[in-house]
Amino acid sequence: MTDLTPDRLRHDALLLVPGVTLTPDGPSDLHAVVVRDGVFHDVGPVERIVRDHPALTPLRLPGHALMPGFVDSHHHLTQSFGGALAFGEPSEIFRRVWVPLERALDEESAYVAAKLAALESLRGGFTTVAEAGTRAAVDVDVVASATRDAGIRCVLGLVCNDASDGTGEDADPHTVLTAAEKHLARYSGDDLVHPSLAVSVPEAATAATLAATARLAADAGSVVQIHVNEHLVAVERSLVRHGLRPLEQLRQVGALGPQLLAAHATLLTPAEVTLLADSGAAVSYNPVASAWKGNAVAPATAFAERGIRFGLGTDGTRGDGFRLADAAEFAQRLGYGLASGDSSCGAGWTWLERATSGGADAVGLGRRTGRVAVGAAADFLLVDLTGPEMQPSWDLPWELVRRGNRDQLTAVFVAGRMRLWRGWPPDWDGPALVRRAAELSRSVVGRARVTRTHPTSVTARARATAAVPARPPAPYADAAAAAPTGGGRR
Repeated sequence: MTDLTPDRLRHDALLLVPGVTLTPDGPSDLHAVVVRDGVFHDVGPVERIVRDHPALTPLRLPGHALMPGFVDSHHHLTQSFGGALAFGEPSEIFRRVWVPLERALDEESAYVAAKLAALESLRGGFTTVAEAGTRAAVDVDVVASATRDAGIRCVLGLVCNDASDGTGEDADPHTVLTAAEKHLARYSGDDLVHPSLAVSVPEAATAATLAATARLAADAGSVVQIHVNEHLVAVERSLVRHGLRPLEQLRQVGALGPQLLAAHATLLTPAEVTLLADSGAAVSYNPVASAWKGNAVAPATAFAERGIRFGLGTDGTRGDGFRLADAAEFAQRLGYGLASGDSSCGAGWTWLERATSGGADAVGLGRRTGRVAVGAAADFLLVDLTGPEMQPSWDLPWELVRRGNRDQLTAVFVAGRMRLWRGWPPDWDGPALVRRAAELSRSVVGRARVTRTHPTSVTARARATAAVPARPPAPYADAAAAAPTGGGRR
């Protein structure tokens, strides 16, 4: 592949002949694609594609897979300055870390934080992210501009809270819903930014507003993103306040339906799983978030069996699509597969599909992206398969899930345009953005009044070391040191 350069991938129309193409029917080593006007203009057998498009010069990509870009079905783009501030913390850190952090952002820092997160996502193979709604006191168009400038597709949530969830005050419902209508209209024709509504948790909105946002989103063909049944304390608060669990409350007020994108959904009763299946609602399964700060792992293999729509989300943990797919399978195996003797846990392809087309469907873009198919947006990855991670290859979907990594990404395309080449954007200064983010983050975190319950790892180690008394030398230490080192027998 020494002849492959970024310039060869910059043309308005491309005829690409990869070593293998991941189509909706599975991997094919005899397929080619034509990319034109931001979509897959043609997909099919190499001989036919080359014959039908004589004006295009085939660009052969041996040793590469062409696959759909990953879809992050749950992100918080303006939380990227937080990083390790949340590590080792108990649940519901949004109250102590994320909300204070976002509210300390001004327009520049919100833009830089969102663009930094978008860059990390692109580097991890994500071509679409669902932003669950920022609490920063800036126009949400700041986030839209950041993602658009980075070149990533974004499902952009607008927070529609009108009841206090402990992090703010009540709001006027009419004002909230008017803003929601304007938000849906504002981005209705945007190429890369797709409007969405968001409620932080069910208790953060009145019953009337929950129902109204559901209607608005359904009418607009969009989604409402809500954190649902994520933490034990939230489930208990809902039981105390309403006599219902969060998902049950959404059903009661008329907000449970195909327009709902339920983030996490980790603490579900069998009856609630049935509610999801019957309602057509979608779920964002966030396995890394469960491992880092959650109370449980969503029963995603049960979701798949029941036909529940779901994608994979990072929750802003780390922007690596391959590691996310691996975590999705790994968490199911530890949480459910070991106890039942299920050694397959989705057979690999389940997690690859949910990381791409399933995620696109969950965020409301199933007709637009997530597939290498004629008419779909040309959001795709060129993955180098020539390294030791993938050779010899016996089962590519499984290998991509368990052994794939972002270092294998040669190029990332969104809407037919190359957005990343070997880890960095070819048409804007990625390293400069990273440096600026490091500068701004110091002042933002300094004024954010973040409250952590645990010390940093360095401080924790120092405390642990100081708490352990020094051990006296073993009684035999001196004798052992003086013993002859020869191998003679005694």
